[in-house]
Amino acid sequence: MTDLPSVAADPETRRALELDTLSAILPLGRRDMLAELLTDDDVATLKHLAKEGIGENSLRALASDLAYLESWARTATTEPLPWPAPEALALKFVAHHMWDPAKRETDPRHGMPAEIAQSMRTAGLMRSTGPHAPNTLKRRLASWATLHRWKGIEGPFASPGLRSAVRLAVRASMRPRQRKSKRAVTSDILDRLLATCSTDRLADTRDLAILLLAFASGGRRRSEVARLRVEQITDEPAVQFHPQNPESGLLACAAVQLGRTKTGNFDDEGKVLIVGPPVEALREWLERADIASGPVFRAIDRWDAVDQRALTPQSINLILKRRCAMAGLNEKEFSAHGLRSGYLTEAARRGVALPEAMQQSQHRSVQQAASYYNDANRSLGMAARLTVK
Repeated sequence: MTDLPSVAADPETRRALELDTLSAILPLGRRDMLAELLTDDDVATLKHLAKEGIGENSLRALASDLAYLESWARTATTEPLPWPAPEALALKFVAHHMWDPAKRETDPRHGMPAEIAQSMRTAGLMRSTGPHAPNTLKRRLASWATLHRWKGIEGPFASPGLRSAVRLAVRASMRPRQRKSKRAVTSDILDRLLATCSTDRLADTRDLAILLLAFASGGRRRSEVARLRVEQITDEPAVQFHPQNPESGLLACAAVQLGRTKTGNFDDEGKVLIVGPPVEALREWLERADIASGPVFRAIDRWDAVDQRALTPQSINLILKRRCAMAGLNEKEFSAHGLRSGYLTEAARRGVALPEAMQQSQHRSVQQAASYYNDANRSLGMAARLTVK
C-alpha cells in the first residue's frame, strides 16, 4: 500500500497534487514540469488567482512566465526567484533576453551567457537562439510585476532605470514585430477552408461551424471559441438579407454572449450577432451532435462519438491548420489568429466602417484594429503603384 504521508511530504509530489486542482486551466501535460520549477508559494499564488476569477488565458500565461522566471533565476544566480525582486535582477533579465545580434558576433559575453541559454533550452523552456521578441520580454516583465502586486509587495518595474533599459534593449535588438498569423484568413481563403468540410462526416459539420462562427462573429480568439457554451447563444428574429431593402429575403440570426474575453468582462457589450450561414451551420452541428447544453465544440472520436468536454484552444488552432493543409495551403503560414486579422482585413476591403467592425470584433484598441485597415488600404490604393504606367 502507498505510504500517503510520505508521498505528501515530497515537495514536488505535493505541488503536483495542488496543481491538479487547476487542471481545467493549466495543461495537465505540463503539471510535473511546473511542480518541479515552481515553489510552494508560487502554487499558492496561482490557486489564489484562480479563486479570484482571473481569466483562464491570463492564468496560463502567468503560470508559464512564473515557471520560466524561476528556472532562469536558479540558472543565472543559483538562487530561487526572490520576492521582492531587486532592480539589479530585473536589469540582468533584460540584458540576458534583449541584446544586439551584431555586437554578439564580436563579443560572445554580450546577451545571455551560452551555458545559461543551453540549460534553458535543455529544460525545454527556450527555443530561440536569438534575443527575445520585444512583446515576449514585456509580457514576462508584466507578469513578474503582476505577481508582485498580488503578493502585496513592491517591485522595481516602474523604476526609470528599468524602463529606460527595456526601451534601449528593444531598439538594439532590431527584431521586427511578427504577427501571430503570417497570413490573414480573408473570405477567399475561408471559402477554400469551408470547401474541405463538404462531406456529411460529423467532424466536417463541426469544423464548418467553427470556421464560420469564429470568422463571422468578428474573428473570435481561439480561447473564446473553445470555451463557448450553448447557454451563451440565443436565437434572434430573422433579419433582412439587405438591411436597407425590406423586400429582400430573410436570414437566420443568433446572438453570442462572449462572456469574459481578453479585454472585457461578461456584460451586454460583449454580445455580437451572427447572421445566415454561420447560424445554420451552428444549428446543424448542435442537432447532429445532440448537444443541448454545455460546451458547443467538442472532440469526436473515430467512431463519431462526441466527448462531453470542450475542445482546447490548441485544438481550434490545429483544426484550422489541418483544414489549410487539406485546402492545399501552407499551414505554417496560418494560425487561428488569422481568422481575427482576416475578419478586419475583409471588413476594410468591403468598406465597413472601422467603428462598426470593432463593435463586432470587440477590439478595444483602435490602433490595433486600424493596422489591419491600413494594410488593406495600402494593397488596394495607388500609393504603391506610382511606377505603374
